[in-house]
Parts: sequence; C-alpha cells; structure tokens
Amino acid sequence: MRFSLFAACIFICQIITSQDLNYQSLIIDKKLTENANAVVRLDDVTVTINSIKEMVVTERRVVTVLNKLGNSSVHAREWYNDSEKIKNIQALVYDRFGKEIDKIKEKDFKDVSAVSGGTLYSDSRVKYLDYTPVGYPYTIEFNVETITSNTGAVPGFYFLDNFLVSSEQSKYIINFPSQELKPIIKEKNFGDLNISKSETSNSITYISKKIPAIRKEALSPNFKSIMPSVIPRMVNFSYGDYIGKIENWNDVSIWMYSNLLKGQDELSEGTKNKAHSLVSGIDDDLEKAKIIYKYVQENTRYISVQIGIGGLQPISAIEVDRVKFGDCKGLSNYTKALLKEVGVISYYTHVESGVDKISFEIDFPSLGAGDHVILAIPYNDQFYWIDCTSQIHPFGFIGDFTDDRQVLVIKPDGGELVTTTSYINEQNSQTIKGEYTIADDNSLKATFYIKTKGIQYDNRFSMEYDTKEDVVAYYKDNWSNVNNLLIDEFSFENDKNQIEFTEKLNVSATNYTSKSGDRILFAFNAFNKNKYVPKRYRNRKLPFKINRGYLDEDEFVIHLPEGFTIEAMPSIKTIKNEFGSYILSFKTLEEGKTIQYNRKLLIKEGEYTKDEYEEYRNFRKEIASTDNSKIVLIKI
Repeated sequence: MRFSLFAACIFICQIITSQDLNYQSLIIDKKLTENANAVVRLDDVTVTINSIKEMVVTERRVVTVLNKLGNSSVHAREWYNDSEKIKNIQALVYDRFGKEIDKIKEKDFKDVSAVSGGTLYSDSRVKYLDYTPVGYPYTIEFNVETITSNTGAVPGFYFLDNFLVSSEQSKYIINFPSQELKPIIKEKNFGDLNISKSETSNSITYISKKIPAIRKEALSPNFKSIMPSVIPRMVNFSYGDYIGKIENWNDVSIWMYSNLLKGQDELSEGTKNKAHSLVSGIDDDLEKAKIIYKYVQENTRYISVQIGIGGLQPISAIEVDRVKFGDCKGLSNYTKALLKEVGVISYYTHVESGVDKISFEIDFPSLGAGDHVILAIPYNDQFYWIDCTSQIHPFGFIGDFTDDRQVLVIKPDGGELVTTTSYINEQNSQTIKGEYTIADDNSLKATFYIKTKGIQYDNRFSMEYDTKEDVVAYYKDNWSNVNNLLIDEFSFENDKNQIEFTEKLNVSATNYTSKSGDRILFAFNAFNKNKYVPKRYRNRKLPFKINRGYLDEDEFVIHLPEGFTIEAMPSIKTIKNEFGSYILSFKTLEEGKTIQYNRKLLIKEGEYTKDEYEEYRNFRKEIASTDNSKIVLIKI
C-alpha cells in the first residue's frame, strides 16, 4: 500500500510540473478518446489574403496520438513549389504528461519530391516529419507558415480528419482586404455539431469544439461525403501570374482554355504527317479516334509531371511527342492535338478520379476541382470518354476510375458539366457456364468459361498481361473453397470492340467431396460461391452505400459418379427486394445421372438508411448460406 501511495505521488507530481498542462493526454474528455486512434487537440488555420497576388497561410496543429494506428493523423508535412514557399516550419513533441521531449527544426524535416515514382519534371516537393515515437500516447505540435502568389486555390478546412479521429478544438479564419477579394464559402455536413461562425467586414471565422470520432462501419459512405468542412473559392484571383474571375463553370472552362491549353497543341510536321498516314482512307471520325488512341497507347507511357502553372498546365504536345511520355495532362493534350490534326474534335476534361464517385458541384465552380484529366470525344450526340494514361483499356471504356460522375468538359468558348459513362447493375455482368464431374474418389474435373462485362470486365481483363504464375495464384486464391485445386489449362479472349473478356478453363481437384458411409456430400457451387456477409452492428450510426451493382449468372451441369443417386438437394429459392434478387433452381437430367443448376444474383447500387442495414445483411446472409448448401448422393 505504501508503494501504491508513493507511485501515486510521483505520478501527480509529474502532472503538476509538466511543461504544458493543456497537452496532457490524461485530461482528454473520454468522449473524444472513444473510438479514436488520435485526438486533434487544436487545429488553428489562418488564411490571410493580402492582395490578389499574395496569400499567407499559417497553421498550428496539435495531435495526441493514442496508439500506433493514430500516427497517420499527425499530418506534420507541407508541400511547396516555385510559387508556394515555406516561411517557417517546426514541430514539438510532448510525452503523455505534456512535457516537451523533442524539438524538430526545419533542417530536421525530410525534404523529398512530392511526386512518387518516376517523374519527368517536378518543382513540387514536400517537407515532412519522420518521427518514431518511444511510446503511446504522445503529442505533436506542428507549426507552419507558407506564402504564395496563387490565390486561385484557397485551402479549405475539415473539422474532422477521418474515421477514428476526434477533434477537441478547431479554428479556421480567412482574412481579406476588401469585399472584392472576399471568398465565397460552402459549408458541408455541419448537422448539429458544435461549429460556430462569425464575420467582420474583413474576416470570416469558424470555431468547433469537441467533435467525437466517427467509427467506420461496413459499407460506410466515403468520408469526404459526410465529413464537416468548409470549402472556399475566390471570385477574383491570380494563378501563375494570370488574373482571373470566376462566377460559374463556364468561366472556369474559358480561363483554363485561354491560360492553360491555348498554344499547347502544336505538333511537328513529321508528327502531323504520321497522324494523317495512320487514318489514310478512313472517313468516320470515331474510327479515326480509335486509331489515334491505339497509336498513343502503343507509343507513349505514363509518368508524373508536376510543372506549368501551379501544376495545372500540360506540357506541350511537341514535348510529349519528343520524349514519348507524359502525365494525364500531357498525354490528354497530346492525344487531343493528334485528333485535331486529323479533323476529330475532342475536349480536355477535368475529373475527380478514384473508385468513389465524386462529382463536381453544380453550384460551386472551382479552379482546383479535379485531380485527373481525360478526353471527351463528341460523336452522334454523345460523348466517348478515353483515359490517355492507360495503355490497355479499350477505346471508350473508362472503368471504375472515372465512371458515373460529373466532370468539367473544357471548350474554347466555355465548358459544361457532363456525367461520364455509368455502368449500372446488370451492365456489370459475369456469366459462367460449364460442367464438372464428381468421381467416387472425391475428385472433381471441370470445364467452363467466364464472360465479364462492365466493371466486372474492368476487374479481370488485365489478367491477360499477367504471368502464368500470377494467373494460377489468382484462381487458387479466388476458389480457395476448392481443395487441392489444379489449373490444368486456361486461355483468354479480350474483345475490345464489345468490351467483353472471356476466360476458358479446365481445372481439377482432389478431395472436393466428402464421404460418410454410403453417402457423398459436396457444395453444389464450386466456382462462384458468394460468402460475403456484412458485419453486424447492434447500434449502427451511419447510412450505407452500395457503390456499384452487378449481375452474376451461372449455369453448370454436374455429372454424378456411377452407382450413386441423389438423396437430397438444396431447395429452389427466389429472393427479391430493393437490394436486388437471388434466384436458384435445379433440375435432374439423364434419368438422375446429371444435375443442372442455374443461379442468378443481382445486387443493385444505391444509398440506404442505417435502419435498412440489417435487412440487407440478412439478404446477404441468406445468399451466403444457400451458396454453401450441399448436395447429398447415396450409393445405389
């Protein structure tokens, strides 16, 4: 007991004598540590627009990291380039008691290229803190000040970093010298959170307090779509020494075309002649576009380029043609130049890329919207979309990287927001058809094909570029439910015109079935067993989203071993609801010597309330259970 009292006294003394009581991890409200890997104690950002050609940003960010998973929330880093300079940067480290244990000066920060992988040109760099903690929890205070001549992209602010990160206090201030330079601000997802706003004639201030962490749940919406944030934009701005004014998306397009694209599409005479020779005798613009796209795919490659006006301007078509590589901007501009030379119209298009479908906001035009560039080719009252960074995608197929989202199509006389190709539900199809034989030694032999379209095509067609070892490993992993699987033979057919991928397989396995006395038992669904059941939550907090629907259709004929007959089969099943449908049927052929089963699973994309989650979970649970059901044979 004496030892316990002594230890308690030491503990209390350490707290009392700590350098900064505010940085103690011990005093954090328990509501903020619940479901949290890190707590942002303070995030204080001030944006000062001194003039149309000068913006200063200062940030003081204090984060208490509770465990190893919270290290990624420190965010002690800053990007810079020729137009954005770091004036000051430093960090302080505190232990759990708020005592300073380390001070990191600017020279101690790592300084590297901000672009990973191969880079043709880059003036974009990042300074970041590479800190290894000695224990948890610990606290880092990060201070940075930057100055830039670009006022076209004012940094926004997020009151929560991500899932599993809480916020104790945040402050975001924008100062501006006049109403002409007052930014327009869009507020998102404030709900009933403790976020206040105040304004003066020359400033706007937001303050938030005690926002608890959000736990990520299965099928949660993308965090960007639910996080509380403010997004500012300037009407009058300077970017890369160009003055601009943006009231709408049309203005964005005109500014980008006039200042970023104009004059960048010149080609050498030799390249012009090459383009014309490629399409010689072809009159149809779409056929010309396909030939040019194939030429770009076969003769260029993607590599990151971060130069030009704030990294927004593509390098010239002549330069891409000379070196034979470029980034999304350069390759798109180069392809656009080649198409223009052969008389095909195409439009440079900004898009927010990624598996999550993030659209540009109709009512909030922004110069910095989008992180990727593709081309739009108008033909017969529709757009064909091509991604010029891909060396393998078919013409007009963009897959899940840029599908079904609003993008900015940039035209010389003004642009428009257009939705890219959507691959909806049944369009993302997989058809499996074949047969397999069950032997009385528990082995299985199967011959079948798999045909995919839409996003399911996107998930599989690149296999034709893989090694044999990688393909075999993929199949064995995908069909891990089949014991001792051997891939005896496979071949692929990639129809890029129909955008359809076909896999033909001969496989075998030992010990697929099991014996019990005179009976043989085996799961009827060997090659498309759906085992997915969403996690159960007693008190789900978030709505859920099915990003992309799909359709699977299977038809198999099962040959039974000699001397056995069917004792039991799964029941015919039909389930239909708002989430999709599942239909399973069986029939016996050849006097009970074979079984044919047909299975159809449709999952629909959509957004649903948290109260519908359990119903969806039960739907998937019933599918998984049925797919795992067995056929029982008995010896005659």
